[in-house]
Amino acid sequence: MQDQAQNPGQTIPPSAKLDPTRPTVARVYDASLGGKDNYEVDRQVFELVKQVAPHQGDVSWMNRRFLVRAVRYLTEIVGMDQFLDLGSGLPTVQNTHEVAQFSNPDARVVYVDNDPICNAHGRALLEENENTRFVEADLTKPQDVLTHPEITRHLELDRPLVLMQIGTLHHVSDEEDPVAVMRAYVDALPSGSYVAMTHFWDPAAENPEWSRHAHELESKLHEAGLGSGFWRERAQIEKLFVGLELLEPGLVRLDDWWPAGPRTREAWPEENLMLGGVAVKR
Repeated sequence: MQDQAQNPGQTIPPSAKLDPTRPTVARVYDASLGGKDNYEVDRQVFELVKQVAPHQGDVSWMNRRFLVRAVRYLTEIVGMDQFLDLGSGLPTVQNTHEVAQFSNPDARVVYVDNDPICNAHGRALLEENENTRFVEADLTKPQDVLTHPEITRHLELDRPLVLMQIGTLHHVSDEEDPVAVMRAYVDALPSGSYVAMTHFWDPAAENPEWSRHAHELESKLHEAGLGSGFWRERAQIEKLFVGLELLEPGLVRLDDWWPAGPRTREAWPEENLMLGGVAVKR
């Protein structure tokens, strides 16, 4: 990410404390997508991860393809027009608002992230988009998110909406109780709402070789100094859909969720280590 001197039109608030010596999840993810809003320290973390998972950049794009397909389905087929995208990071190419508003220009989107730099950058990019907002809040505090005045002004929380948890909850530790976090969100959602989620997967006994690779990846991510990244077993991920009904084809590897076409190559090993799904609150 460039500083304000390089971007004179972008106003970074004083509260946005920037430390270019410490990596962040959002900027490392941006680096993995080939973005420009990251620092050398973020690229170094990504290079360390690539020592174990040389195709981790492909994993990030696989995650983005899932987001695109899920949002298109929910907008075009289901008719959803409200999206609350949690832990969204930097608003890079083909993000939620671009996909939803391509199908429905009136679709409303609120991005939520606790990184003040993401929010400053996101607000600058979305300044002229009246149907999209960027809010600084912590996704692990559902009450704070759901009562945030910018969110309650922009979204009608008493009618169905889509809650996005794309690549977020695998950065929430067991001590922070991600199941309880999701239960609080789901309890607050009106019936007819949807949740789209992706999560790092430890196949465990389903595939011991893949599981070994997942543990190597988790160790490398923590060694690199990012401080979070947890590969969970299928049953643990399923619990995150508490109170919801998974749509077909269920909780699957990302490119197996209503793929856009046949595979053009075999999946890289690291591409097998994420699961995703879309669920509805009846």
